[in-house]
Amino acid sequence: MNVPLEVRCETGALILVWSGGLRQHLPLASLRRACPCAGCRRERMNGNTGANMGDRAGDTAHEDLTLTGIVPMGYGVQLVFSDGHDRGIFPWAWFEHFAAPIQPATPDHTSAPTTRTATGVSAAPSHGPSMQ
Repeated sequence: MNVPLEVRCETGALILVWSGGLRQHLPLASLRRACPCAGCRRERMNGNTGANMGDRAGDTAHEDLTLTGIVPMGYGVQLVFSDGHDRGIFPWAWFEHFAAPIQPATPDHTSAPTTRTATGVSAAPSHGPSMQ
């Protein structure tokens, strides 16, 4: 199983840094819309595009989201969104296939230092929720 070396939240996005220096920038609004929990999958399958899902063209329901928690689950993370949704557990393999091109990581000298966690994943406590 491929596990990112670093997980952090920046304004409006989840950042994953994978081995080899590859970096993924995942907009929180897109993650919320694609939540893999059973309830969200059922809503998408039934074609319900109500206010909870925000899948309609031009919808901005999820544009101001933040993360209030990132909970390590071993095989992935549970993301807790500021709209109260906390049921989605996002497996690491899901992230690898979710967003197209993974960009090579570039040194970011403006970010706070990261800390190591027991799962081997780093989190930047001053840039959103910590995984500790």
